[in-house]
Amino acid sequence: MKVEQIYTGCLAEAAYYIESNGEAAIIDPLRDPQPYIDKLNANNVKLKYVFETHFHADFVSGHIDLAKNTGAEIVFGPTAKPAYDIIEAADNQEFTIGDVTIRVIHTPGHTLESTTYLLLDENGEMNAIFSGDTLFIGDVGRPDLAVKSDLTQEDLAAMMYESIHNKILPLPDSLIVYPGHGAGSACGKNLSSETTDTLGNQKQTNYALDTKMSKADFIKELTTGILPPPQYFPKNAKMNKEGYDAFDDVKTKALKSFDAKTFRSVAESTDALILDTRHQSKFMESHIPGSIFIGIDGNFAPWVGALITDIHQSILIVADAGREEEIVTRLSRVGYDHTIGFLDGGMDAWKSTNLEVDTMPTVTPEAFEEMYNPELPLLDVRKPGEYEAEHLESAENIPLDFINSNMEKVNPETNYYAHCAGGYRSVIFGSILKSRGLHNITNIEGGYKVLKDTSIPKTTFVCPSEKNNS
Repeated sequence: MKVEQIYTGCLAEAAYYIESNGEAAIIDPLRDPQPYIDKLNANNVKLKYVFETHFHADFVSGHIDLAKNTGAEIVFGPTAKPAYDIIEAADNQEFTIGDVTIRVIHTPGHTLESTTYLLLDENGEMNAIFSGDTLFIGDVGRPDLAVKSDLTQEDLAAMMYESIHNKILPLPDSLIVYPGHGAGSACGKNLSSETTDTLGNQKQTNYALDTKMSKADFIKELTTGILPPPQYFPKNAKMNKEGYDAFDDVKTKALKSFDAKTFRSVAESTDALILDTRHQSKFMESHIPGSIFIGIDGNFAPWVGALITDIHQSILIVADAGREEEIVTRLSRVGYDHTIGFLDGGMDAWKSTNLEVDTMPTVTPEAFEEMYNPELPLLDVRKPGEYEAEHLESAENIPLDFINSNMEKVNPETNYYAHCAGGYRSVIFGSILKSRGLHNITNIEGGYKVLKDTSIPKTTFVCPSEKNNS
């Protein structure tokens, strides 16, 4: 028996490959089926099943393409009703892969169809659970992503309590927990950076598995402090339930190269969004007017999903040479399937054609410290929790995550200085403002990790207990 976790850091997502005696199963694959097919071919095994733990909201799964390419059957848990053929498994139903067995454990709470898969080894001994978004390392799944008019997040949290107490806690401590996500995912509040653990250790350390916590307290804990989900979540869930275009077709349409003048003409005639994926320093130095920056070397796909509100938006790519296919693949993982081409030769080709370029002003932290005064308009674009923990005293918090709903807070007549934690998000923020005609923004290099060491006054959060003890 072989079990392999295939972890993708950009999405903080874990897929799983299980192999036994010439057969294999894959759990929660990402969009591009080819890496899995290559693995199957290299190991000379047949894919028998693709198991889905639920209708994912944070990425588009590769289950449909993978099944079509291999002949495998798709398995969901109880209550799943997608628009394509699946095996809708019953609670406790078992599936064999070679000499091992997968048992279905229906664990609603994150979503109604959420399912945990229990792996039994060649001797019938319980070995591991693949818990999807039911149980994470350090947390459980948020209960607000499947809310309907007749179903509240409190209802789902109550279901999660029952799933944890009746289905998960009775399982042996020795089981390995293989979750669907790690730290960085928006599918839970307190995910650990660890991506596996034993169930026994989770019973000791995971607040949600505390047997002394009442159901009412559990519901309150799960429903308190949840940030709104990124806007693309329901759109991805819909694609996962209803189906999507084959990845190969998406890639073929996207990987069309245009010379600079044709690229400009296509952008103008299609109203396509120009997405610059290079490093932020290159974008600040020169970029196509009206383009927005989301760098491929950051948390690219989640930021695309959070900020580009139309999932059907036509996209044109500016990239470093050789990275175009990677960009198209990562866009498709969050459902952005409408890339229509890329700039052949990148910005060098654009500039050599003498087409107009734009820049973004920047200032070093040292220079900003010298010029600082409390009246300078200063924007901190980090998440609310980062800002609340510590920030420059005069900074206003407008999180990048919520820029589209906070545009009224930005005065087009004001000359702003902006920073994030390290310099990536603030350039995205500035590029979006510039694309909307607000050009009076200067980026502070290095972000708060450098600014915190300057003499600029800061505000640090002090918890109430510390105040009382002082």
